[in-house]
Amino acid sequence: MTVHSETIDPGAILMATASDPHGAYAVMRQRCPVARSDLFGSPVVYMFRYEDVTWALRHPEYFSSEGDPIGLAEQPMIPLQIDPPLHTKYRRLMSPPFSSSEIKRLEPDLRNLVCERIDSFEREGRCNFHEQFATPLPTSFFLALMGLPASDLTMFLRWRDETIRPDVADTEAVAIRKRVGEEINAYFEGAIAARRTEPVPGLLSDLIGSEIDGEPLTETELLGMSHLILLAGLDTVTAALDCVFAHLARHPDRRHQIVGDPLLIPAAVEEFLRWETPVTMVIRSVKHPIEIRGVQLQEGDHVVLSLGAANMDEAEFGEAEFRPARRPNRHLAFGSSNHFCMGAHLARAELRIAIDEFHKRIPDYRLADGCDPIFSAAIRHSETLVLNWDV
Repeated sequence: MTVHSETIDPGAILMATASDPHGAYAVMRQRCPVARSDLFGSPVVYMFRYEDVTWALRHPEYFSSEGDPIGLAEQPMIPLQIDPPLHTKYRRLMSPPFSSSEIKRLEPDLRNLVCERIDSFEREGRCNFHEQFATPLPTSFFLALMGLPASDLTMFLRWRDETIRPDVADTEAVAIRKRVGEEINAYFEGAIAARRTEPVPGLLSDLIGSEIDGEPLTETELLGMSHLILLAGLDTVTAALDCVFAHLARHPDRRHQIVGDPLLIPAAVEEFLRWETPVTMVIRSVKHPIEIRGVQLQEGDHVVLSLGAANMDEAEFGEAEFRPARRPNRHLAFGSSNHFCMGAHLARAELRIAIDEFHKRIPDYRLADGCDPIFSAAIRHSETLVLNWDV
């Protein structure tokens, strides 16, 4: 029987259980696999089962990515908030710097950044992993990749937090996101103008010089691409690192298994992404009426596809317990189909290299007493993740 929001409020439950969501995911899949609720103060339909979430991701003719229900940007973030066939053109333009071969070429630089971060605290016997590793690693790499000055990092991190997780009421969040969107646009308008005059090596200059169907990108298109790359580059891998290392600190047996056999790391990365699912949900809007598991969805309804719940679905994964060598592993942490995450190769490389190098140097660590991490909802990071080890 499907239980609707009169009995269970999925939005409230998921917000309250972000640090340990597996029990809530199971309840949602079993009792209300499709249910109406609220997200950021607006009515939405939630979907929790792997079969339904995958179907929705693969059918943009019903479940559209267009629109911005929570006001993340001043213009569509490209290609995230664009549907095929135009989405395909943008993706074809933006994908080459994130291809597996290109990321492989950049791995030595990434490994050096990882080692530099570990050098900064290894001898201390302690670190706030979120502040000293999980945040500076992907953000430093992002700035270098884009060709932006490292001195702007603090400003970018403020924009990230005020956009994705403003610590205010929903009504205030709308105004904050609008202000931040205007600030981000002003920054990139200046950066784009400067690079038109004097290009600086990096992805931003490459995009400025690109064309689609023989036409140069417009200012709006460049701003939409820049805004998306900023948010994705500054938050998702940080969240994934927080999730992975908190997990390994809590489960020393699993950590020792990886330390003893580093060849497990690539498969373990996929299992961490499934089990922890740092980006727990994506939002779509209904283009045409459709019924899913007895719930009627109307044109214009916003839909939350719970990647986290789908990734724990026994119907797809059988016994869903953590298995670092799980194969096959068709998790949805990077989405699926047209909107499969463009930065997946980079994210995997960052996680793989971070796990490898950190455990070569610091194989035994633990959570500091009284410092259990508290994870944010939607994109799960923990502002405080203090690790201790013997030196």
